[in-house]
Amino acid sequence: MGQPLRGVRSPPRSGPSTVRHTPASRAASAAASPASNGSDVVGSATAAAGEKLNGFKNGANAKGDVKLGAVNTDHDSRVTSEIIVTNGTASPKSYAVQVNFRDATGDLPDSVVVTIDGVGSKSSQDATARSNRKLSGDVKADVGTVLRH
Repeated sequence: MGQPLRGVRSPPRSGPSTVRHTPASRAASAAASPASNGSDVVGSATAAAGEKLNGFKNGANAKGDVKLGAVNTDHDSRVTSEIIVTNGTASPKSYAVQVNFRDATGDLPDSVVVTIDGVGSKSSQDATARSNRKLSGDVKADVGTVLRH
């Protein structure tokens, strides 16, 4: 192999660049942003949540369709929260629900995305969000991005 080229620059780009921001891409950016302020563990959890949201194509914002139940700690010291999804549309839908687990200071030590498929028309379905790692102290859960398709 030859020597690496030094001092060679790529030609300048011509024309405007367009970045399309979808609800999923905005959610992925929001989920990944705490990674710059936290540990690698938090970064990988938020990045995974963002990737899962990005994989949920053609989703409509449906945050109003979701409520969270009480926060509990399971036998592995992981935090859980019940998710209640209510589909008010005339056809069955699937949901991607981002649940953020926050500590007493409001920091985001973990974020997960739960996919809930086949929620019937005009009906509700429950699921459980479970933290990726052990969390302690006063942990609260809040709904992040919710996509429906």
